[in-house]
Amino acid sequence: MKILWTDGSAIPNPGKGGYAVLENGQPVALGREENSTNIRMEAMALIAAMEYAGEEGCEIHTDSEFWVNVLTKWAAGWEARGWKKNKGEIANLELVKKAWKLYNKYNVKLVWTRGHVGTEMNELADEWANKAREGAKL
Repeated sequence: MKILWTDGSAIPNPGKGGYAVLENGQPVALGREENSTNIRMEAMALIAAMEYAGEEGCEIHTDSEFWVNVLTKWAAGWEARGWKKNKGEIANLELVKKAWKLYNKYNVKLVWTRGHVGTEMNELADEWANKAREGAKL
């Protein structure tokens, strides 16, 4: 099972966005959107991580408590209700559906880590997400 670290960034928020997936301290996936949000970039990082790990499965460390909750608590109910929430629309529904499909297809363990408190791999993922936002590629 792969051990991966992810992060997403948008500055300003919304604004130019980037994301990174790291394995063994090295980027294995980077991406960007010219006009994005932190939430979108965090989702795209998780999706890229699951796609990268594939059938081998992965443990993903993320500082996005929101996306951990989407995949472990909320998406099953939303899907059962025809992709509807009790109140309002589901933002970034295309990313929710894609992440949910991959989460259920592969062996994925999500581990939430508090962001920006000096955790080495989380800080490195943040650095790479910002580099990706500025155009860095693998």
